[in-house]
Amino acid sequence: MTKEFKIIAEESVYHGFFRLDRYTITHTLFDGGWSEPVNRELFRRNNCVAVLLYDPQRDEVVLLEQFRVGAIAYPQRAWLMEIVAGAIEEGETAPQVAYREALEEAGCVIRELQEIMQFYTTPGGSSERITLYYGCVDSSSLGGVHGLKSEGEDILVSVVKSETVFQMLENGQIESAIPILAIQWLYIHRNRIRQSFAVLI
Repeated sequence: MTKEFKIIAEESVYHGFFRLDRYTITHTLFDGGWSEPVNRELFRRNNCVAVLLYDPQRDEVVLLEQFRVGAIAYPQRAWLMEIVAGAIEEGETAPQVAYREALEEAGCVIRELQEIMQFYTTPGGSSERITLYYGCVDSSSLGGVHGLKSEGEDILVSVVKSETVFQMLENGQIESAIPILAIQWLYIHRNRIRQSFAVLI
C-alpha cells in the first residue's frame, strides 16, 4: 500500500521557548481509503542530543540529577536522574552538541564519541528526535554541581559504578526514558566496550 497523509489546515497556537502547532490531517488507512480528518496538536522543539558518559576503565557511569517541571505531578520525585543532553541549535552538528553539553553539564571532556541510535521520544504529540551517543570519559575527577547559571541550570553530577546503575534501573530510581534506553544499551554492550578499551591501552 502507498502511505500518504494530507494537511488540511495548520495554525501556530503558541510560539515561545517551545512551539505548539495545531493540524487537521487525513491519512491513508491500512484497509484502504482515507481516514476522516483528525485534529492533532504538535509540540515542536529542536532535535536533541543525549550522551551516556561512561568510563570503561573504572566501569563507572556519569549521572545527572536536576529538577524537571514535567514531573511536578509527583513533587517528591521532581528531581530526576538523567544523562547529559541538550538541544541542537542552529548551525550546530549533533557531535558538537554532545561535546558542548558534556562540558557544560558535567565538567567533562569526551575522549571518544560513538553514536548509539536515533529515535523519537513521544511521536504521538512531539516532533523531538534524539541522537543518543556513548561518550568515553575519565570519570576519576568528575562530580559536583554544574550547569549554566544563565539557563537556570542546577545539576548535581555523580559518578556511579555500572552495577549500581543497573540496580537503580531495576529499582525504578531512574524514570526518564532517555537514560533508561542508554543504560539498557550499556547493559548489553558493557563487556565489549571494556574489552575494546583494554586492547587500546
